[in-house]
Amino acid sequence: MKVGLHPALNDAHVDANQPSSQRQMSLAISAISPAGQVRNVPLNLCLVLDHSGSMNGRPLETVKKAAINLVERLNPGDRISVVAFDHRAKVLVKNQTLHDLDNVKKQIQRLSADGGTAIDEGLKLGIEEVAKGKQDTVSQVFLLTDGENEHGDNNRCLKLAQLAPSYKLTLNTLGFGANWNQDILEQIADAGGGSLSYIERPEQAVDEFARLFLRAQSVQLTNAYLLFDLMPKVRLAELKPVAQVAPDTIELPVQQEGSKYVVRLGDLMTDADRVILANLYIGQLPIGPQVIANVQVRYDDPGLGQEGLLSDLIQVEANVQGVYQSALNADVQQSILALAKYRQTQIAEAKLQQGDRAGAATMLQTAAKTAIQMGDQGAATVLQTNATRLQSGEELSEADRKKTRIVSKTILQE
Repeated sequence: MKVGLHPALNDAHVDANQPSSQRQMSLAISAISPAGQVRNVPLNLCLVLDHSGSMNGRPLETVKKAAINLVERLNPGDRISVVAFDHRAKVLVKNQTLHDLDNVKKQIQRLSADGGTAIDEGLKLGIEEVAKGKQDTVSQVFLLTDGENEHGDNNRCLKLAQLAPSYKLTLNTLGFGANWNQDILEQIADAGGGSLSYIERPEQAVDEFARLFLRAQSVQLTNAYLLFDLMPKVRLAELKPVAQVAPDTIELPVQQEGSKYVVRLGDLMTDADRVILANLYIGQLPIGPQVIANVQVRYDDPGLGQEGLLSDLIQVEANVQGVYQSALNADVQQSILALAKYRQTQIAEAKLQQGDRAGAATMLQTAAKTAIQMGDQGAATVLQTNATRLQSGEELSEADRKKTRIVSKTILQE
């Protein structure tokens, strides 16, 4: 198994007469098999399920059904653990290889709704359980809740999520219904290198769990980091220099190891690229092809039990021209639009929180136009509908706000 690493610039040509030129460097990264065959790397899955009183009735029953469906799809050699929480947390199924399917299903089925909500307690136990089976596996946590962290500490949630890289695991969050804290669940998923999902109606639970499960099954390489160094006269933008735009949009922190910049990627999949955008400024360079960056990926291969592997080093070139003619890359332009949609929606949300309804509506309309440019009609419809509601004096419901956040980060799942 190897890393597919494909860099591109939004415009591969640079004007030699300009003192500074801004470029977006896109990096599409995935796991690839030379023979085109995907190995069965063991999955180490922990389900962290909210069973507080507000989950009573159909919500909890559909979540239990979704969880049991996942357990039934595990392969021999996969590992499972299950944690349940209300205002306390408990381990229903200790981390184990799936040798007693009926008992695991029985423990899930016995869950009943009661008590308050302490997300951090559930997350802590979930991380502890999945960490027990992280050796040579794809380790993922699916955390589902329908409420605010009323009996817990949100700062503790974020601190726990930030442990994910050191434990080499991925945190995915699923918000159920309309009353969960989208900021906290998004921050947990972003810090944990995972995905934020929105289950608007109970019947969507099975499909959302299955979608995340298929993504986890496609992971072949783990604990990946993008490493790149920039040539003289090339620098990163100072504000928000690096972001992921696929499969979900996330602002990514950048660290330095010596002369190299380092960005955590997390898991690498075979069926979907992780697409990273780096915002660069290029100073005046001599005419002709010029190397502006070297890029590489460091990763683990759990199928072979190997850690700290390095992909081939790839040089990124720009063609510096005395008479400049643009050479735009359509794929990179799409990635730039995806990031713009996300950031425009963030501005709209900030304006709405400040009470600036007109400003929020204008920015949502702008984001809707960006979505149309991308061909993302689902997002455009959500964003424009909410802009129109604000303009007509309506309030946005919690469901409206949550769907806005989801469509800003990814292509809407129908």
